[in-house]
Amino acid sequence: MIVVHHLNNSRSQRVLWLLEELGIEYEIKFYERDPKTMQAPESLRQIHPLGKSPVITDADVTIAESGAIVEYLVDRYGNGRLVPASGTPEHLRYTYWLHYAEGSAMPLLFMQVVLNIFGAGDSSVVGGFIAPQIKLHFDYIEGKLGKSTWFTGEEFTAADIQMSFPLEQIAMIPKEVESRPKLKEFTLRIHARPAYKRALERGGTYDLSFQ
Repeated sequence: MIVVHHLNNSRSQRVLWLLEELGIEYEIKFYERDPKTMQAPESLRQIHPLGKSPVITDADVTIAESGAIVEYLVDRYGNGRLVPASGTPEHLRYTYWLHYAEGSAMPLLFMQVVLNIFGAGDSSVVGGFIAPQIKLHFDYIEGKLGKSTWFTGEEFTAADIQMSFPLEQIAMIPKEVESRPKLKEFTLRIHARPAYKRALERGGTYDLSFQ
C-alpha cells in the first residue's frame, strides 16, 4: 500500500491528485506545519532525512521530490495513462514541463516568499531580478497555454498535475492573473476535475485552491 506523507498546504497535494487520477489505493499520514515558522515538523525527518514533503513509501521504497514521485507512480501504476507515447513531440513536451515546474518556476516564487517573510519584499533584489523574472516566466507560460488546452497538447497528462502548484500560487495574486486569462482558465479547469476534488476531500484544507 502506498503511503503519502502529506504536509498541509504543500506540493504533496499534487501527489494525492495524481493517485486519484490513476485510481490507486493509498493511505495518508498527515503532518502539520509549525504555525510560526511554517516549517514541516521534525517527525518528517524520520521518513526522509531532509524532512520535506512530499514523500511516499511503497512497501520498502521511499521516494521524495514531487517530480520523481510523479514519474515513479506513472511508470509503475499508470499502464500508459497520463503520459504521451514515447518518441512523440508530446512526450518531449511532457518531460520538459514535468521538470520545468520545480526547476524554473518554483525557485523564483520561493525566493520571493522567503524575502517577504524576512521583510525584504521591497528590496532591489526583488525589483531588479525576481519580479522581472517572474513576469518573464509566467508570460511565457501564458503564451504556451494560449496554444493548447494542456501543457503537452490537447490531452491531460501528469505534467499538468506537476505544473499546478506554481500556477495555483501565482493565481492567488490578482494582479498576476489580470493579464493572463489562460493561466486562470487552466486553474479553473483543474479544479473542476473530479479527481482533484476527491484529493481535496482526502487531503484537507489546501489554501492554494481558490474557487
